Amino acid sequence: MKRDFLALADFATAELIEILDLGAQLKRELKSGQRTTLLAGKTLAMIFEKPSLRTRVTFQVGMTQLGGYAVYLTPADIRLGERESVADIARNLDRLVDFIMARTMRHESQLELARYASAPVINGLSDLLHPCQVLSDCFTVRERRGALDNQKVAFLGDGNNMANSWISAAARFGFHFALACPKGYEPNAAILAAARADGAQVTVTHDPAEALAEADIAYTDVWASMGQEDEAEERKEIFAPFQLNTAAMKKAKKDALVMHCLPAHRGEEVTDEIIEGPASIVFDQAENRLHVQKAVLVWLNNQMTRG
Repeated sequence: MKRDFLALADFATAELIEILDLGAQLKRELKSGQRTTLLAGKTLAMIFEKPSLRTRVTFQVGMTQLGGYAVYLTPADIRLGERESVADIARNLDRLVDFIMARTMRHESQLELARYASAPVINGLSDLLHPCQVLSDCFTVRERRGALDNQKVAFLGDGNNMANSWISAAARFGFHFALACPKGYEPNAAILAAARADGAQVTVTHDPAEALAEADIAYTDVWASMGQEDEAEERKEIFAPFQLNTAAMKKAKKDALVMHCLPAHRGEEVTDEIIEGPASIVFDQAENRLHVQKAVLVWLNNQMTRG
């Protein structure tokens, strides 16, 4: 049976835990020098409308480590929905590859790719959600803390695709998610309502100190995402009180960990002393993208095999 990986809310808690456990197994095997060929002969098409370091490298290396092959399609190569319709691209790739990963401007493009392709589609990022990143972050928290449901994650910044995916994750894993954002930069209302209806403990505030109080994890992201460059200067002023710095970290627990999905604009959303400090696990997060995305690919392949 075909399953797509477009949103964490599409999955049951048990399914996400199965993926996390598989990621841990694949990481242990890789660290011990074991090589697997679970995706031997399989091919992944990687569609990029936005530039990428971690998404491209982790998916491409991941496929190689699993015995498969990845095809990188640049924005100029494919011009999604411009040179050719999204539906036609999906139907072409469907006959040529086993998986499609897309990093798109619009979430609607993800939905359309999934609608017209019988190959599993993986959301490598959209304007609405970033499920691969947040599932990898949950993996990293669980790796460090042993569990997720006893944690408070404080997110300072924009109610963007990262915040939306964290809200969905809170509904599945039972941790407390607290978002501090400026007025007018709240997360997607429908995603927030759905997560709360599922029992998620989510706090949305305009006070960074409130979000950080007793937080186990302090998380931040860039203030202006790709496609928002024309707003960057205005956002610097609006978001300045939400910077993750030494004073802000004093509001969190003494052993709180620092996370950032990268790339970081040092001196804006986070200071050098915080991102380079002993509490920072940002490069663990980056590495774990590899292990978790490998697990997503293998899990989706297993669903297809089971029919």
